[in-house]
Amino acid sequence: MSREHSTSGHEYVLELEDVRKSYGSKIVLADIDLKVRRGEFCTVVGPSGCGKSTLLRLILGQEEATYGTFKVFGAPVRFADATRGIVYQKYGLLPNLTVFQNVMLGKKFSGSMLDRWRHRKTYADEVAYYLDRVCLSPDDYNKYPEDLSGGMQQRVAVAQALIKRAPMLLMDEPFGALDPGIRESMQVFILEVWEEYDLTIFFVTHDLPEAVFLGTRILGISQYYEDGGSNPVCGARIVCDHALPRSAQSTVVKETAAFGQLVQEIRYETFTPEHRQYVTEFNLKHPDSFQTLTNEERNGRQ
Repeated sequence: MSREHSTSGHEYVLELEDVRKSYGSKIVLADIDLKVRRGEFCTVVGPSGCGKSTLLRLILGQEEATYGTFKVFGAPVRFADATRGIVYQKYGLLPNLTVFQNVMLGKKFSGSMLDRWRHRKTYADEVAYYLDRVCLSPDDYNKYPEDLSGGMQQRVAVAQALIKRAPMLLMDEPFGALDPGIRESMQVFILEVWEEYDLTIFFVTHDLPEAVFLGTRILGISQYYEDGGSNPVCGARIVCDHALPRSAQSTVVKETAAFGQLVQEIRYETFTPEHRQYVTEFNLKHPDSFQTLTNEERNGRQ
């Protein structure tokens, strides 16, 4: 198997080479090749069922890859740990704890009991800070999850993940239940947190404008491609990889022609079944993009 990839000396916190994930005979992800640098904000888009959430679970350590090399922070990924925080589509809140107590959990499991007692006021202030930043008021602190709307529960889940200060934050469509106004304020908030704490964020969304606005890098994952094999339905691969601005931008950028043009380009490359590009034709523009290809794949369209 021959390879082409970036040889730059950047520090990679995520390294996947020829990674495959199967469930029985069904291949969900096929030959995923990806390197992510510290501090990157990667947004991931793709058709429903293409394996975006599966990829997130692999990075978290919740599932194992069927095949390939898979490293997180330079070590083979094994189990979920404190280096990776997670916000799921469904809210991971404990129903018997209040909003405040749910967010405080992230602090209760860090440090010794004596440290937690000494810093209890600081921790309480930090909980209040994050709850305020996700647009929840002190009136909500003593409510239980069942007393909250779906959007409010998701905001608590975001605060719960952020307070742990994990260097890598994984987010699986975290804003899908929010109304447009709150959703945009949360987008701005996540960008502020990303810059302030130098996080590496891996963000799955079905909303293309959200992905283009948030990311420093956008990955399109799709099963709509050809590899020269006889099976027209393949496991998904990264079919496009675009570099985006390395600093947070104003929401005004969403109204520009260039922004809309990029959204449409990614939509065509990733979501259009008729656009079955060959594996050597993927739009991998990001300087860290690379592919592992067999000789048969590389020579398939000569």
